[in-house]
Amino acid sequence: MTKAAELAKMGEVMTNSQIGGRRNIVINGAMQVAQRGTSSTGIGASAGYFTCDRWNINTGGSAGRLTMTQTADGPIGFANCIKLDCTTADTSIAAAENLILQQSFEGQDLQAIGKGVTGAKEVTLSFYVKANAAFNFVAEWQDNDNARFVSKLFATTTDWVRHEITFPADVDDGSSPFDDDNANSAALNFWLHAGTTFTGGTLGTTWHETAANRAAGISSFYSSTDNNFFITGVQLEVGSQATPFEHRSFGEELGLCQRYYQLFGSGTNKPISNASAYNANQVSGVISLPTPMRATPTIDETSGSNYFRYVSNATNFHVNDLDLDISTNERVIWYKGTSGLTGGSAGWMQTANASSYFALTSEL
Repeated sequence: MTKAAELAKMGEVMTNSQIGGRRNIVINGAMQVAQRGTSSTGIGASAGYFTCDRWNINTGGSAGRLTMTQTADGPIGFANCIKLDCTTADTSIAAAENLILQQSFEGQDLQAIGKGVTGAKEVTLSFYVKANAAFNFVAEWQDNDNARFVSKLFATTTDWVRHEITFPADVDDGSSPFDDDNANSAALNFWLHAGTTFTGGTLGTTWHETAANRAAGISSFYSSTDNNFFITGVQLEVGSQATPFEHRSFGEELGLCQRYYQLFGSGTNKPISNASAYNANQVSGVISLPTPMRATPTIDETSGSNYFRYVSNATNFHVNDLDLDISTNERVIWYKGTSGLTGGSAGWMQTANASSYFALTSEL
């Protein structure tokens, strides 16, 4: 690159405010935070969040299965990565099958892109990736507010490689900016497996609305149980220049993740909150959330008998699933019926065995 070109790029970076403030739109791009756990097996029958926070496995239709782990095998500068390991192959690919590693974004966090209006900006994705062999996969920037997509192929090798992909600006006709709210306006997708519904066309490297062009040309992660896929250092930023990965402290990254998921107790004898007996049959407690959540949360917990207990006056009262009574995005009041309580007594709620967990979720 010539000196003039270098200066031009530097000017673009400064114009797009990539030097000061937070640059990375992605949360937990270094795969530091894993509140749900560090390993999950048998994934593939349904979509969900399984290990590293904010990283969703979006899947449908395939008989393929995988194990997902937070693994200490990152490139230099990264302690962790996500590892996907194929445990059940699927070589008979039905039309609507898909497997996507995905992160979704609130529209109010994307306003700097200016999508859909004159002066809309490009966004640049960078990430480190490796696999057990050479594959072609697709990185996609998805506009959920307007059902529009743009995709780029990337290749894997058996060594860590940093990819840099710039997605074009979408000016459209001036009628499609991202909604300025806390709903799901966009997603970053890594396509790893897909049927002809998504691969039957020509890869859409400019903005489009055709499903068959979303993942054309990709390999299949499910082609063999030998397959694995590693990724970390994911960064998405405004402008056409990829800058060095923006490392954040674990505490800051955890706080960003807790907007969407907060774990309060996992394992044996882990306290959830202070509590009290309202009467002989009902115990309740209040949890003030350390981070306000994106929206009113719901409970994510172990379901069944004797996973929780209320401890009061040196006595354990086993209870089953906890329920929300009143909730906001800053405070929740939960309750559960049991028996034999002394009305007005104080105590605390805690987990009861190694399989117990209690969390609140407000994911996109």
